[in-house]
Amino acid sequence: MGIDKKAGGALAPIFEDGSFEYIPIPEDSVYDSAVNRTYSNTIGRKGKPLSTYLPNKIKDRTIHFDPEFETCTYGDPTRKRIYLLKLEKGDLLVFYSGLTPFNNIVQPEGCYMIGYFTVKEIIDFNELSETDRQQYCELYYDTAHFKRSEDTEDLVMVIGNKNASNLLEKAILISEPDKDKKGRPYQAVSKSMVEQLGISGSIQRSIPPRLIEGEHSISNLKRILKIK
Repeated sequence: MGIDKKAGGALAPIFEDGSFEYIPIPEDSVYDSAVNRTYSNTIGRKGKPLSTYLPNKIKDRTIHFDPEFETCTYGDPTRKRIYLLKLEKGDLLVFYSGLTPFNNIVQPEGCYMIGYFTVKEIIDFNELSETDRQQYCELYYDTAHFKRSEDTEDLVMVIGNKNASNLLEKAILISEPDKDKKGRPYQAVSKSMVEQLGISGSIQRSIPPRLIEGEHSISNLKRILKIK
């Protein structure tokens, strides 16, 4: 989740101590959006503009902040919606992102867990009345999809419990480099995470999303995320 080499042409930075910047993808130019935050005018957790870590060609692009960790909302109208609709209250929705080392040789480039929501509510906008749609748009006005004009068709929105959701301070590596049958490199679930979480294979822009289930794997996930 977040900017990557296909959506934006770059990876967000991870620093020597394991801290990182969460950098969302650029807003799609096909939408008429009210978003005014760009990579240049948005300050990251390290006190610098997000554009500090990105190519000049995208520094003035507007940002599609999704997931949004202040209000704990995440929305998707694409084929991922069918998987979001399977979530239930109390489930964990864990976000991972491709990160690359910034001014250090300690942290490897790879896929890292960066945050999670504990699900409070799942909303299928196709099932809402126009009045209810408007109420949610007003209540969660900072949600990226609501900044787009008329962009609630097929939208599924996850609302996280603010007291049990978190953008991590330090990223957690979950991948390791591998090669496919043609020798092309990709990021696969690391052997350690295969053992602990029961998932495997490529983890680059993974669809369908990975489902972690079973008491043992879920317990390990909570331990890794330091969830009591």
